Amino acid sequence: MFINQLLRFFFIACGLFTQACATSSSVIPEALESKVDKQLSFPQIIQNPDSYTGEWVLLGGEVLHALNSEDGTRLEILQLPLNDWEQPRPQRTLSGGRFFAFNKTFIDPATFPPDTRVTIVGELTGSQLGSLDTTDYLYPMLTIHHIHVWENDSDKSFYQQRPRWSIFGGGGTGGRSGGGLSIGFGF
Repeated sequence: MFINQLLRFFFIACGLFTQACATSSSVIPEALESKVDKQLSFPQIIQNPDSYTGEWVLLGGEVLHALNSEDGTRLEILQLPLNDWEQPRPQRTLSGGRFFAFNKTFIDPATFPPDTRVTIVGELTGSQLGSLDTTDYLYPMLTIHHIHVWENDSDKSFYQQRPRWSIFGGGGTGGRSGGGLSIGFGF
């Protein structure tokens, strides 16, 4: 009887956990979801940025620099691969390079200091030759249509930022049979 109740609880808890993960809000606004080509990767873009002009992409990374001009604001971003929650991964060594993201209106650079992690829905607009230290660098460019700024969680590890679950079990001996099962979910 106890085992049946425990199994029932387990399956209900798994269902609730699955539903919570499936209904978590996406970084991509629903109105833009169908425009984004999720199959287009940054390594493809960096090889020939001009050939993807007009494509909508989802890119993320860390802001390196923000620069305002008469035309708007340009963010220089160190690209970082996105995890399952569309959040840039914290390891800079995974970067595929840099890109420029343009916003057609003024953004105060103080709101995008270096190391701010962002995920951007944007339209690729070609490339721009710039300098990176003492060499020329071809920056892919995109126009920002939506930008998600991630909370600065430098005090948290990557593993504290995602849903997790555990199952613990135990048993006993000594003339009597017994045991236990514990299921935990964390967010």
